[in-house]
Amino acid sequence: MRFLQFAVAAIGLVVSTAFASPADPKLGVEYVQLASPQPVQAVGKKVEVIEFFMYHCPHCNVLEPFIADWVKKQGNKILFKRIHMPSGANDPEAHLYLTLEAMGKLDELHVKVFKAIHVDRLRMNSDAVVMDWVSKNGIDKAKFTDAWNSFGVMTKMKRLPQILGNYKVESVPTLVVDGRFMTSPSVVDAANKGMNEAALSNATVQVLDAMVSKVAKTK
Repeated sequence: MRFLQFAVAAIGLVVSTAFASPADPKLGVEYVQLASPQPVQAVGKKVEVIEFFMYHCPHCNVLEPFIADWVKKQGNKILFKRIHMPSGANDPEAHLYLTLEAMGKLDELHVKVFKAIHVDRLRMNSDAVVMDWVSKNGIDKAKFTDAWNSFGVMTKMKRLPQILGNYKVESVPTLVVDGRFMTSPSVVDAANKGMNEAALSNATVQVLDAMVSKVAKTK
């Protein structure tokens, strides 16, 4: 189980579970503030939301349908982005995500990747496995290879470690709102004990929804 561990001393917060409520989250309880706010791409009244995830992460897999449903309900209220945390400089899963994104194929294949790993038990731990999988799922292998090796995708791959360092993300799933506030199932779990994973994912989305609403009121 890979959960984000927050060093309370480092962020100067004392996390208290008193009066914890996912529907009415409190700073320092269900979410924390980044020590260094990050720039956002959202303009106007839109609120930027970033999900840091990994395809092989079981907790990301459980959270995915809850997040996807929530994002659909937000409409144009948010700018939602996903960033795949790499397990190394040449992580095939992160490379797959960025390539599908570049090809405009995420809507078609994002959920299928989770299924391949968590239901079909396919280990996408090499470029060859990824290439074989995409070719079996309706993607032209030559076009995929071109996108895989493209300057844009390779540049984004190289930037991932810097992005993770800027946000201080150490594990997944992690959610960042407006470049300033961070939550995760582990943080929500610490404040609301006794939930199974599905209930915890639902509670995490409740926290996320409340965070976005609070930020939106300041815009």
